[in-house]
Amino acid sequence: MTQHPIFIGDRLSAAGFHLGGTLARVPEPGTEQAAFSQALEETDLVLVTAEVASRLPEPLLSKAMSDTSPLVLVIPDVRGLQEPPDISINLRRQLGMIE
Repeated sequence: MTQHPIFIGDRLSAAGFHLGGTLARVPEPGTEQAAFSQALEETDLVLVTAEVASRLPEPLLSKAMSDTSPLVLVIPDVRGLQEPPDISINLRRQLGMIE
């Protein structure tokens, strides 16, 4: 298992993460699920852009985000094309603070 976080997303965002010491992967269209599943087995921290996350099967992403290891974070890409989901709304709903 690598000690470096793994970033999965677009080429421009990947360049920045790579400069910061993160292993960056830019999956070809249709290979996002394979890249994500492989990253889950290789590291303790997976950073995935909202755009790539939107192409993953919901059950796979939900399970990965609810597991304690590896930590999976959905982040915006540098271009701001798609924002990640607002997890505070889901958290408040689960706590019974909103319906």
